[in-house]
Amino acid sequence: MAGGGMNFELTDDQELIRKSVAELASKFDDQYWMEKDLAHEFPQEFYDAIAKGGWLGMTIPEEYGGHGLGITEATLLLEEVSRSGAAMNGASAIHLTIFGMQPVVKHGSDELKARTLPRIVNGDLHVCFGVTEPGAGLDTSRITTFAKREGDTYRINGRKVWISKALESEKILLLTRTTPFDQVTKKTDGMTLFLTDLDRDHVDIRPIKKMGRNAVSSNEVFIDDLIVPVEDRVGEEGKGFKYILDGLNPERMLIAAEALGIGRVALDKAVKYGNERVVFNRPIGMNQGLQFPLADSLARLDAAELILRKATWLYDNGKPCGREANTAKYLCADAGFAAADRALQLHGGMGYSEEYHVSRYFRESRLMKIAPVSQEMILNFLGEHVLGLPRSY
Repeated sequence: MAGGGMNFELTDDQELIRKSVAELASKFDDQYWMEKDLAHEFPQEFYDAIAKGGWLGMTIPEEYGGHGLGITEATLLLEEVSRSGAAMNGASAIHLTIFGMQPVVKHGSDELKARTLPRIVNGDLHVCFGVTEPGAGLDTSRITTFAKREGDTYRINGRKVWISKALESEKILLLTRTTPFDQVTKKTDGMTLFLTDLDRDHVDIRPIKKMGRNAVSSNEVFIDDLIVPVEDRVGEEGKGFKYILDGLNPERMLIAAEALGIGRVALDKAVKYGNERVVFNRPIGMNQGLQFPLADSLARLDAAELILRKATWLYDNGKPCGREANTAKYLCADAGFAAADRALQLHGGMGYSEEYHVSRYFRESRLMKIAPVSQEMILNFLGEHVLGLPRSY
């Protein structure tokens, strides 16, 4: 940076990414996403187009066919996908491929990486992420899915919940216990990560009926005597929790970018309708009661975007970013949902119909205040780890 000053500009390459992705995503209109959502059908055409454009390998190292780019570029990509009107259906279709493989990139064996990463890049390999369990919630140390070592294999039994894309996936990045909770000194020890086949003879996948984002399934996964070769283990036994921690801050940033994108597209739609819709002989956007909430949302989206940009810059420059990553997720989720809510309100009764698509943005943006971590847990983190207050839970 010149003279060590602050710089808020994207590089030419980053601008090109933004522009190219926006152009590609615009080929899939709101109608496409509405139909996929209502049919509960995976957006395969969109996924294939993104793969063909070479975007899936953004953060995968070049030696495996990827671009080796940073989280900044990944957030720009997912923000543009979301902003195109694809919202969470579009983002979730590719989200894990874009950054979820980071534990494998960083800690996997050369053999495991060579076997899986090129297939991730070309779009041929769908992967889901298996951490959450019905009995553990956000307390990951309490997972009970267990991998028992038997010679050169592990026998895995257990149950996972809210596993996005499990129906469409060939493999799962699976967090297990290899030492029971009551036998470890530190509660996050004794967990092991695998990247392994979802063998349907030993894995039962049941979709969960849910409020929105229905083009991408969320599932309960029942694992019954799944035999996994030791070659499918990521890194060392017992260090799995540490490996997934590497992915938590980037995931918060990606979700923040997706929420930001939904907020932006909802605002665009609201402005358009506010200018066009005439009631009492004037466009409804003239009314301060409708105009001010949109202006307020613009300000809040802009502010949330700045902390997100700071967070990704810190991460890509190897600096601590926990505070900023959490804050970005908190503020973007909040601003994105508020914008979608206000856009729906401005459309009145038409907002509640599927015709104008804002109801879909509303449903999908609501999810961002819950997943992948709730707003409350973020405040816990900021209260305890940034402010230095006693742990509240």
